Amino acid sequence: MTSERRLAQAAPWTEVTTTTADWDAADPALLTTMYGQLLLIRSFEEYVLELAGAGLVHGPAHSSVGQEGGAVGSVLALADRDTVNGSHRGHHQFLAKALHHIEPKGLDPRADASADVRALLLRTLAEICGLDRGFSHGRGGSMHLRWREAGALGTNAIVGGGVPLAAGSAWAHRQAGTDAVAVTYFGDGAVNIGSTLETFNLAAAWRLPLCFFVENNQYAVSTSVEEATGEPRLSARGPGFGIASWKTDGMDPLAVHLTTRAALAHLRAGLGPALVEADVYRYFHQNGALPGSAFGYRSKEEERAWRARDPLALVARHLQRRGLFTAAELTESGERAARLVAGLGDELLEPAPRGRPGQRRVRPAEWPDPSFVDVGVRGDLAEFDGARYAEADTFDGQLTERRFVDAIAAVMARRMETDPSVVVLGEDVHRLKGGTNGATRGLKEAFPDRVIGTPICENAFTGTAGGIALDGRFTPVVEFMYADFMWVAADQLFNQIGKVRHMFGGTTAVPLVLRSKVATGTGYGAQHSMDPAGILATAPGLRVAAPSTPFDYVGLMNSALRCQDPVVVLEHVDLYLSRGPAPVDDWDYCVPVGRAAVRRAGARLTVLTYLAMTGCVLRAVDQVGVDAEVVDLRWLDRASVDWDTIGRSVRKTGVVLVAEQGAAGTSYGGWLADELQRRFFDWLDHPVQRLTGGEASPAISKALERAAIAGEAEVAAKLTEMAGY
Repeated sequence: MTSERRLAQAAPWTEVTTTTADWDAADPALLTTMYGQLLLIRSFEEYVLELAGAGLVHGPAHSSVGQEGGAVGSVLALADRDTVNGSHRGHHQFLAKALHHIEPKGLDPRADASADVRALLLRTLAEICGLDRGFSHGRGGSMHLRWREAGALGTNAIVGGGVPLAAGSAWAHRQAGTDAVAVTYFGDGAVNIGSTLETFNLAAAWRLPLCFFVENNQYAVSTSVEEATGEPRLSARGPGFGIASWKTDGMDPLAVHLTTRAALAHLRAGLGPALVEADVYRYFHQNGALPGSAFGYRSKEEERAWRARDPLALVARHLQRRGLFTAAELTESGERAARLVAGLGDELLEPAPRGRPGQRRVRPAEWPDPSFVDVGVRGDLAEFDGARYAEADTFDGQLTERRFVDAIAAVMARRMETDPSVVVLGEDVHRLKGGTNGATRGLKEAFPDRVIGTPICENAFTGTAGGIALDGRFTPVVEFMYADFMWVAADQLFNQIGKVRHMFGGTTAVPLVLRSKVATGTGYGAQHSMDPAGILATAPGLRVAAPSTPFDYVGLMNSALRCQDPVVVLEHVDLYLSRGPAPVDDWDYCVPVGRAAVRRAGARLTVLTYLAMTGCVLRAVDQVGVDAEVVDLRWLDRASVDWDTIGRSVRKTGVVLVAEQGAAGTSYGGWLADELQRRFFDWLDHPVQRLTGGEASPAISKALERAAIAGEAEVAAKLTEMAGY
């Protein structure tokens, strides 16, 4: 007969409620500040809804009215050194952290707000309205609020998108030897998102000082929690990952505060992450000033029941009960907050010319200059001032023949030796004598706390690396085992890491390197074989390096690690075991960002290529005997293409071929050929020619895989065809 034994989770799961005794024991200064923050945030949010109703907020106005108790109660338990990030409905989260930063000794709503508080509210309102004096010059708007100095890392428009970034902040706090923690705020919808669940696991495995704060406002847009999950007690997720978890009433700011204090004690003791679920209520619809009942997905009775538990009213009752505020002082405090916020609008707005009575518009001087539109997509490369550059043909050090993959490990070891901020993370990078291909050989032994093997969770570890980079104290190098896996982490790579500098005003450095293997031709099939260059190169914010020799790899990796933009370094598996010139002992030079290399001079036609295709092209040129100039692009992103070198070659030959190995549909040469014809039309004797693989992804079959990709034979055939021009 079988036997059964009930199992229990190892991590604790606790519900916290307050009593009158808790309110009586609470510090009067805490309750006063709590009420002051709640009043300012509520008044601010109501004013934003008023402006949105008047058409003065471009885009959504995701109000947090009703949810303020969760943010205020939790933030007032934090220290200034702690960091937070939040969700698309994040005005209250941002304001609570920023107000606590500005007024660490507390707020008294009976007194006029300080100039610093007013300036904060004005900048926040300006950002929500898309105006130049906002924190990000209006680029972020309502859903993207960031003030790094206050520890507010940024709210996020992608559901669950900011959770992995907060893990990076938490890792950096711990690695730097501090007791600071990170808190990531998200809602009931995000608790079921893959990136969130991946980060639960990663944070638990690494015992990160990260608090997952779930604002359970009961609805996504109109879908209720009960419809969306079989376990509506969302804090139940935590123990399943080994995370200590708490559930509390988010309409009770003191309960949230006491719960957060318990979670922080756990975090600061080094016991791993914590999860807090606060039940709150969104008074209005997903966006705008109408209640959910107006759209039919909840009842007026339900809304009335939740409003009867309003967090402002609750705190006000206890303040008056304890004799800390009179009824008149409570009323006057509310009126004072409303006047303060309305005055902000008077500074940003003016009567609309020839408008209706009372109609206003944004003062024209408040708008960002349209010329600012592309500023800060990437940095200006000022970090390369004083860099030492080198090329193989002018290198004054010693060179030797070395395997490509050994050059990768050697330059990484040198950088980690000279720069203690460099950390390496990815799947199996710490095992197998240097990962699956040996590219991290020897690094774990030399730098045991800076080479980190990750679970299989591309969203989580890529986003964590993004958070580490944004922290500014460390430079992460992420290894993707195959380039195809980038699409598993597409949100973190494209929506988060690639856009964050521009989105937050253009000045946020993102020093991150992502190494990825292009495995075309290895027999690993459709989901392990793509060349991602065509997609990466057109994505805003990313730089893309594509080395084809060991010498270039060293210089390009040094440049990637020096760069303050995120850089994807592509590595072709066909090159790993190839041999070529590499330094003997000088591993410190850079290859300039935006500098191509002419591998063969010629006058009849120009071939533009990159990665392993460079060798194919050079061999095919020798085979055919055509007088071709072969340009190895090396940098592929739009901002870093070497148009000077390309232009000189095009003006000389008048004929251009873009040769690449990968599929036609995601071809890098598609946009490059279009740009070439725009820039150099007057010098071209023929339309730009392209050579790619076929439409299909490579298959497992050796014959079908070879048919799907372009190689030396296809280059030779194309050159023969073009030789007749």
